[in-house]
Amino acid sequence: MTSPPLADQSIVVTGGAGFLGSAVVEALRSRGCRRVFVPRSREYDLVDGEAVRKLLRACSPDLVIHLAARVGGIGANRENPGTFYYDNLMMGTQLLHEAMRSGVRKLVATATICAYPKFAPVPFHEEELWNGYPEETNAPYGLAKKMLLVQSQAYRAQFGFDSAVLFPVNLYGPGDNFDPRSSHVIPAMIRKIDEAMRAGRDEVVLWGDGSPTREFLYVTDAAAAIVLACERYSSSEPLNVGSGNEISVRDLASLIARIMGFRGRFAWDATMPNGQPRRALNVTRAKSMLGWSATMPLEDGLRRTIEWWRTQR
Repeated sequence: MTSPPLADQSIVVTGGAGFLGSAVVEALRSRGCRRVFVPRSREYDLVDGEAVRKLLRACSPDLVIHLAARVGGIGANRENPGTFYYDNLMMGTQLLHEAMRSGVRKLVATATICAYPKFAPVPFHEEELWNGYPEETNAPYGLAKKMLLVQSQAYRAQFGFDSAVLFPVNLYGPGDNFDPRSSHVIPAMIRKIDEAMRAGRDEVVLWGDGSPTREFLYVTDAAAAIVLACERYSSSEPLNVGSGNEISVRDLASLIARIMGFRGRFAWDATMPNGQPRRALNVTRAKSMLGWSATMPLEDGLRRTIEWWRTQR
C-alpha cells in the first residue's frame, strides 16, 4: 500500500526536541508537515512499555521517526555501559514492537556507527556490520542500537512491517551537546579551546594520542537523509549516512584551533582511551537509494558550530 505524502501524515519524532531531532522536525515542517508530535521524556518515558503504548494511542501516527537515545562520548560510555545498553535497547525494541501492533504505517530509526566492528575495513560497508565485535568502550551502546536492525528485518519478514534503520556517523553542528561530561569530540574540543583562550592558557589537554580517524556529518545533512528515507526507502537493509570524508583527531584539533585563532599547543593524554582506531563510511547505497549526499564542507560546518557556541556559552 502506497503511503500518503509526508505533509498529509501524522508523524511522531522521538527525541524531536534534541540536537538531531530538532533539525528533523524543521526539515519536516519545511515540507509542509503540520501534524508533527514531539513527545517529551517527562511525559513519555520510552523505556517503559506502557508509556510507549500511551504515546501511540494519543497520537495515532502514520509514521514514527525514532531518534531518542541515551548517548555520550567515550567517558560517558565508560561510566554508564549498563544504562546505555538497557535504555537504548528497551526504547527501540518496545517502540518498534508497539508501532507494529498499533498499525503504524512506517518507522524510521537511527542506529550508530558505533555498531560497526572495531577493526572493520575502512570505509565501512553495510555488509561488514556483523564481521566482528564493536570497539569496547562503545560496545554496549552500539549493540543495543544494532538490535533495531535485527528487529526491523525480523518484523518485516514475519509481519510485513515497514521499517528502516540508518547508520549515521558522528554528527555536529549548532545546538550540539557541549556538556564536558557527555559531549562528543567536536564540541569537547571547541569548548576546551575556547576556555583556554578566555583564560589566557597556551595549552589544551586532549584525550588519546590523536591518531584515530573520524568522519563527521553536519546535522542538517543528516536530517535531510532521514526525511528522504521516510519518503523513499522501504527496506530493512542497513543504510550508511555520512559525508564520505575521513580526518584524524589530531588534524581535526589543528583545524578547529586555526578557525578559532588558538595559537597554543595540544598536550595529548595517552593514558586516556582513543576509541575505535578508524571510522569512515561507504555511502554509495544512500546515494543510490535516496539520491542523497552531504553538502556541508567540514570547515564551513565547524565555523557555524563555533559561532553558535560563542553566542550561546
